Amino acid sequence: MTKPAERDGWQLIEATDHDLDELMSWFQSPDEVDVWGGPRFRFPFTRATFRKDCHWRRMPSFRLNSPAGDFAAFGQMYRRYGRINLARLAVKPGMRGQGVGKRLVGMLIERGPALFTAGEFSLFAYRHNAAALRCYKSMGFVVRDYPQGARMADQCYYLTRPV
Repeated sequence: MTKPAERDGWQLIEATDHDLDELMSWFQSPDEVDVWGGPRFRFPFTRATFRKDCHWRRMPSFRLNSPAGDFAAFGQMYRRYGRINLARLAVKPGMRGQGVGKRLVGMLIERGPALFTAGEFSLFAYRHNAAALRCYKSMGFVVRDYPQGARMADQCYYLTRPV
């Protein structure tokens, strides 16, 4: 386990199996699961299908703790198309709209180069997810050409930013 990253009392730590039940509680509909996990993520889900569909323990997964120690956000990262790809980013429902997503992305960006070697970060976002797009663009991500062969080019944007 790596040392937690901390900024202004917020901590980015590795997610554990103990976090799974709370994370699962954040998604109450097929649409919420689709926006977060993509169209292949099953709903309704069980603990077993949730673990499998989000590749639990197969890719670095992190929880963001608020200064009070509350589980505030979740995100994963892995190498994809030669970049550090941020994936399955979610903010706890009661904490949305408070800059928590921006804090999560910023702390993942700080952590990423210690885990992967690449010159850029990337992520995919549904075109209709305006709040997420505003967040990512405010952090220096720009829309790029969609990777050849990647699914859902008509529904998503592909964004990158330098490390």
